[in-house]
Parts: sequence; C-alpha cells; structure tokens
Amino acid sequence: MKSRLLAAFAACALFFLSVAATPAPATLPKLIPREVLFGNPERAAPQISPDGKMLAYLKADDKNVLQVFVGTIGKEDDRQVTNDPKRGIRQYRWAYNGDLLYMQDAGGNENFHVYQTNVATKATRELTPFEGVRAELLALEPEFPGVLLVTMNRRNKQLFDAYKIDLTSGEATLVAENPGDIGGWLTDPEMKIRGAVAVKPDGMSELRIRDTETSPFRVLMTWGADDEFNPIEVSKDGRTIYVISNTQSDTSGLYALDVATKRMILMTSNPSVDVGGVMIHPRRREVQAVSFNRDRVRWQVIDKTIEKDFKALEKVAPGNMGVVNCDLADETWLVAYAADTAAVRYYSWNRKAQKAQFLFSAYPKLEQYTLAPMKFMEVKSRDGLTIPVMLTTPVGVPAKNLPMILAVHGGPWARDFWGYNSNVQWLANRGYAVLQVNYRGSTGFGKKFKNAAKREFAGKMHDDLVDAVQFAIKEGIADPKRVGIMGGSYGGYATLVGLTFTPELFAAGVDIVGPSNLVSLIKSFPPYWKPFMSISWTPFVGDPENLKEKADMEARSPLFKIDRIKAPLLIGQGANDPRVTQAESDQMVEAMRKAGKQVEYIIFTDEGHGFARPENRLFFNAKTEEFLAKHIGGRVEPLTEIKGHAGVVK
Repeated sequence: MKSRLLAAFAACALFFLSVAATPAPATLPKLIPREVLFGNPERAAPQISPDGKMLAYLKADDKNVLQVFVGTIGKEDDRQVTNDPKRGIRQYRWAYNGDLLYMQDAGGNENFHVYQTNVATKATRELTPFEGVRAELLALEPEFPGVLLVTMNRRNKQLFDAYKIDLTSGEATLVAENPGDIGGWLTDPEMKIRGAVAVKPDGMSELRIRDTETSPFRVLMTWGADDEFNPIEVSKDGRTIYVISNTQSDTSGLYALDVATKRMILMTSNPSVDVGGVMIHPRRREVQAVSFNRDRVRWQVIDKTIEKDFKALEKVAPGNMGVVNCDLADETWLVAYAADTAAVRYYSWNRKAQKAQFLFSAYPKLEQYTLAPMKFMEVKSRDGLTIPVMLTTPVGVPAKNLPMILAVHGGPWARDFWGYNSNVQWLANRGYAVLQVNYRGSTGFGKKFKNAAKREFAGKMHDDLVDAVQFAIKEGIADPKRVGIMGGSYGGYATLVGLTFTPELFAAGVDIVGPSNLVSLIKSFPPYWKPFMSISWTPFVGDPENLKEKADMEARSPLFKIDRIKAPLLIGQGANDPRVTQAESDQMVEAMRKAGKQVEYIIFTDEGHGFARPENRLFFNAKTEEFLAKHIGGRVEPLTEIKGHAGVVK
C-alpha cells in the first residue's frame, strides 16, 4: 500500500513538473464593466448628525441621480430627503439645527448655490437665489445652530463678501464687505468675522485681524507669493490661530500663531512632505491630529486622548485611514479607508467601546473583480529633482513591453495619491500600464518643488513627464511605440503639449477640458479669479498684457504648433466650463482639421470642468476605450447604448 502511494505521488509530481515546464499563457483578469467603474456609487460620503442619532449618505434615486438619504441609527427607516432634478448632489453637510445643507450649480458653471433641506418634511429651499452669483459655505458653529455664514460675489462679481443667513427665515445679512483685495475670511467661535487674508498686486499677502466686528483691521502677518500661510481655525479663547505655513521651512508645518505676540509655535511638520489633513475637535476647537502623505497617509496625533483610537483604527482595514466626521460629543466617528485595490470602505467607530462597525463600500460590485496594485516610486529628473510617481501594471501578465498610458493630473497645483482610482483600474484592466507623475509644480512636496514650475509650462514640467516615461521604457515596462498620454484640465494641456512638443514619444492623446492657448486661457478666467492672479497664474505662466511675456506664453501653447502633431487626438469638453472655456477646445479642433490632422471631438452640453453625470462619464470613457484600443492596442468592452448622455460628437 505504501509503495503504491509513493508511486502515485511520484506520478503526480512528474505531472505537475511537466506542467510547470510549459507555462500557461498569461492572461488578463475578467473585464470590469465600465458601469461598475464609472456609474454612481451604491452609497458614499456618509455624515453622522451632530446629535449622533442619524446617518446621512449619498445614493442614486430611481432616476439614477445622486440624492441625500437619511436613516436613524439602529433602525431600518432610511429614506430619500432631497430631490435634485438632474445633476446630482456631491457636496453636503449637516447644519447644527438638524437640517441638511447642500451645494449645487447649473450644468457645471460653478456658480454654486446653497440649499437647505428639512429632514423631517423633506422641504427644500434655496438660501442664495441670486442669478450669476457663486456662494461658498464659510462657517457653522454648534453654539449658534440657527445661523450660517456664507460668502457671495453678489455685489461685485470679482469680490466675495460675507453674509449671515438665518436658517429659520432664510434672510441674508451682509456682515463684512470686501474692500477689494480679500481672498478669504476667518471666523471665530462667536460666528464673527475675525480675520481676513488680503492679496496685493505685487504678490505679497497679509493676514489682517480685528478684536471685534466694529474694530478696524490691523496687519498681523505678511508673506510673499512663494510662501504658503493658510489660517485654518481660531481657538476657543480667540487668542490663537492655527496656521498651515511654510514661511519658516521648505515644507509646510502646522503652527499655533499667538495673536498678541505674533509668535509662531511649531506643532508638527515633516521634512519631506507638506501638511495634509488637520483634524479639529468640533467643540473645543483644538487640533487633534495631523496627516502627512508622501507615499501613504501617516497621522501625527497631537491630542493624546485619541492616541489609542488611532492605533486601533490602523488595524481595522487596509489602506489610508481618515476620519470623515464625528458627532458633537466626539463619541462616534465615521472613518474611511482608501486602498489601491478596493473602493473606499466606511466604518463607524465607537470610542467608548473601542469598536469598529463596517457600514458600506462605495462600490461593492468591484469586490468580485481583480484590481491592480499601485506602486509608489521616485524617479530622478534630468536636472536632478526627485519626482514622485505611481506605477500600476495589469494583473495576470508580465510587466514587460506593455502599452502604457501616461495619466497626467490637473491643477497643476494638485497631486496624485496612492489609493483606489477608477481611471487607473479601468486602464490597467484593459491591459495598459498606467504611469502617474507628480511633476514639478505638484503640491504637497514643499515650496521649492512647487515653485520649480515657474515659467516651465511646456518646459521642465513636461520634461519631468518625459523623463518618467523614458524610465518606464528603459526598465522594459513600456513598449516605446505604444505610449499614450491623457488627462484633464492641466492634464489636458499636458496632452496637447505631449503631441506637439514631443510628437515622436506618444502614439495617441486624450485631452479633457485642456487649454490650447495660455493667452486666451487667462483672458477668459472667471472674474472672481482676477484678484489673485499675482499669486497664482502670473508668476507661473506670465502676463498676457506684457508683450514679451505674451510671446513666451504663445511659444508654450500647443495651438501654435499644430504642424508638429503626428498622433491622433480625442478631445472632450464641457460646454459650460468657466475655467477652460469651450473656445479652447474649439480652436484646437479647428486648427487641426484645417491642417489635416486626425482629431475626434465630443462636447457635453450639460457639463463644465469635467464630467459629473455618470451617463456622460460612461459615454466619453466608452469612446476613449475604443480610441485607445485602435491606436495603442488595449482591450475593449463593446459599446452599448447609453441613455441620457449629453455628448455631441462634432
């Protein structure tokens, strides 16, 4: 018997050895439907009510429009309380009187208005019903539950004044008029306008402070355009202002600014990365924790009373952890976990019991599919800068000689993060390597890194992208003949730059709401951007009113280099975009067609700077998938009819 077993085992071993000697062909995992990746989340963005009794979240209604749903914790009484007709709600929060507040614009025009919904009656009214006006939430305080502070450019389209709104009557009262240079207001625990950040024409900024609403403002601090100084909260006693600043270092730290002495006391910082998030107690107005994120999110606990909470929460689920919100008693937290191979997952955390309870995943259907890990790396630029990048390669096939997409983030004053990204997973699932580059000018890596982008649009900023692509080619990851480039906003501009400044490198490009001419771009900015040009666009891009600088801006504009284009281009544009107007895409398409270049163009009549409605995302991404497969060679999910999209193929 024993000899038979040994013989059988030996036979099996030989069988497996023979199989191993002839590897099965590598294959990609099953196709993830675009509907799963880009449709509305099943549930998302939970918020616990101030009294800790109710949970709100976003969910699509029977018309596939995102609405706010509310349920009593511990009961099965969840119900829809808002009724947005088409665009869907994405920004909302609880008011301290138990109502819900949400923001909505018209077709992506970014003139957001504030709406108030009574949870019990579902009655909704608009609190800022002014045509052509943009409103922004400024302050809510638990001690004043019936009052809301907002800013609006109602009096002057370039300037934002501060208003107090009575949540019972809906009456709005002007409480602070912008003298012409205020970029932001600072409130205290009494719902008073305590400070203001002013921006000067020469690029200098100053923090102005006052003791009472009737006192004159005085200058407390000044700083230059190269520095960051962001006051985020006034302490409970009004003596301290918490500030994120890099005036005393390269990376930003969190400081406590003494209003009386002007002394800046460092609370925490990191030499390799800027401050990320700051968690503040809802009643005590004290800093509890601060996050930093170079490759992954890491928290520095300031308030020792929550130290055990953070240590326990780090073990609950994989991914970057963050506290979404909490009740006023600070007893229940809502916590989100963002990992690279899973959609965002939400938990409630009971601080007394030290117990986590899973609430939901934003996209639970993704769990039946295989997602691709994202790898953080650092690449040296040709002039010696350290460039943080993320590389995602398809699962199931060797990371060798792959078609690759360079996915460029917008901004440019933004950054890419490690974690779940629907676009990245979509492309990796279709067989592409995906390269994300935090090129110079990206935020979060210190002021030297950000300011290295000055006057480097289509210059060293683009060199960083090229150097990262060349790294992937040199490592054998990317097939040099099958590299595409795509992105939105600045990423769209980078796509156009890639096809015009380095036409041999890219086999195809996808531009979403990207500017084609830096001069016409700046001249078309919304009026409320104009007061801040001296600290934003002008130092980095130039002044179109200066003839020498205008010539340089045109030299960095893809519109004037159409003749260099060799690769096909797909452009998507929102008709109502206030940042990068439709004219930017129109002129690029017209020039390319006149020159006989290959370009496809889709305009979405009900969108702005990006595509918010899922029907539009699905339509454009289906077209993008076909386009990339045709020119670079990835997989395609067959295009089916998508009802309700507003895409017009031009």
